[in-house]
Amino acid sequence: MYRYDNYDHQMLADRVAQFRDQTDRYLQGKISDAEFLPLRLQNGLYVQRLAPMLRIAIPYGMLSSTQLRKLAFIAEYYDKGYGHFTTRQNIQFNWPALEEVPDILAHLAEVEMHAIQTSGNCIRNTTTDQYAGVTAQEIEDARPWCELIRQWSSFHPEFAHLPRKFKIAVCGTEHDRAATQVHDIGVYMIRNEDGEIGFRVLAGGGMGRTPVIGKVVREFLPKRHLLSYLDAILRVYNREGRRDNKFKARIKILVKETGLETFREKVEKEWEVLRDGPLTLTEDEVERCKAFFHDPDYRDLPAQSETLKQILDNNLVFASWHDQNVAEHKKPGYSIVTICLKKTGFAPGDISADQMRYVADLADRYSFGEMRVTHNQNVVLADVEQDQLPALWEELKRENLEADNLNLLGDVICCPGGDFCALANAKSIPIAEAIQRHFSHEELRDIGQLSVNISGCMNACGHHHVGNIGILGVDKKGEEFYQVTLGGRADNDTAIGKVIGPAFAQEEIPTVMARITEVYKQHREANERFIDTYERVGMAPFKEAVYAKDH
Repeated sequence: MYRYDNYDHQMLADRVAQFRDQTDRYLQGKISDAEFLPLRLQNGLYVQRLAPMLRIAIPYGMLSSTQLRKLAFIAEYYDKGYGHFTTRQNIQFNWPALEEVPDILAHLAEVEMHAIQTSGNCIRNTTTDQYAGVTAQEIEDARPWCELIRQWSSFHPEFAHLPRKFKIAVCGTEHDRAATQVHDIGVYMIRNEDGEIGFRVLAGGGMGRTPVIGKVVREFLPKRHLLSYLDAILRVYNREGRRDNKFKARIKILVKETGLETFREKVEKEWEVLRDGPLTLTEDEVERCKAFFHDPDYRDLPAQSETLKQILDNNLVFASWHDQNVAEHKKPGYSIVTICLKKTGFAPGDISADQMRYVADLADRYSFGEMRVTHNQNVVLADVEQDQLPALWEELKRENLEADNLNLLGDVICCPGGDFCALANAKSIPIAEAIQRHFSHEELRDIGQLSVNISGCMNACGHHHVGNIGILGVDKKGEEFYQVTLGGRADNDTAIGKVIGPAFAQEEIPTVMARITEVYKQHREANERFIDTYERVGMAPFKEAVYAKDH
């Protein structure tokens, strides 16, 4: 992990002192609500339905056990005993007292964390694939490049007040698990015809009211030019993005209205000014960042553990968890383990203070003291020895962390919704729980891989547009209803889901889900996932079944 230097520590100390003074003056009535708004947003503080909400940055999803224990302390001492992991690999606290937020920021600074640029019209937390650096299916570790982007974008004076918020994702793995194509800028690591590794750069992706898949603006960008090219895109957007209408202010609207070719020409023209300038990355600078992400002290282990094989053959419950939650590691004898925070009866993405401390202890014992927060609101222990998997599973069960529904229908991506968010039209968490309770474990395994994403409003924090099944809360004459989309996906073949038809009442959603999955099972061919069957047979049979009167 990246370690802060003296400059970083001083920067955070100054920011905490600054916000403490701003908060004191606001509470004394010396600063108006309008004046305080941009100040609190710059420090990750929102005003939600029932209380302030503080969003903490977790750069590219990486956490140390020390940092997670600090988050547990904050959850217990300043909140209601839990936190919520988001689709941007961050964590939110929903109940902090305004006057205590500066104290929380001071505690975060002690462990090299902060809430800077987690809100407001600026460059947000850069995200990446949660398997970065440990999967064999990787072109190159994306984390050093994310760190370079973080350092370039933090407190960037030109991009502190953009037309709207701005999100960047970097993917260095062959399988995209970071929803790269629906970001304002998406960066894929690729090899050109000469075998040189560089970047394919997309711009203009995003969700919200107008979901758009990003367009390629540069097919191949040499590594040394990454920051100067991103700077060029941001300059064009900052200069030409709309500021008169926040609903049309994202870069996706600018790219669409300008046209891809014209937008690309503007970026290239801007880049000519920046190319080979101070933002050009030297080999020394790149190596400096790469040094923070070296491999841990792996042991030399056999590629396959005979002990593990025997336990898998004799313990079907453990084998079920292993099938869903354990992935192949680049290092022989090791595995990647995902702790799925989607056990039925628990709000998706929520983790208690006790569980945080417990996971921190597990990370120390089993995974070199580090973990990753995923785009799907789960937690990864990236470096677990295969022989230790059974012991880890037994320990996970003690804190209700052994859910084996990863990537199945029960692994619901869900925003906090109307229970917390002032912008939401409808609740999200009760819908997720109702869906989870409707399907048995056997049914989930029979249905197989299927992503379900729920958003409480059109801001799409639950990324419903790219769920195989997406659910959007809508307001119909003061009542909560839910619009359903099918066919979304957020992988290498990203697609935006299509609305199946009129919205449904809350109590209808579990039945609707059952009918949709039943159609899938009737039409699937061998080894077909839900999304494969949908793309082959189309919307018609699903729509007919969902709205059938005699069903």
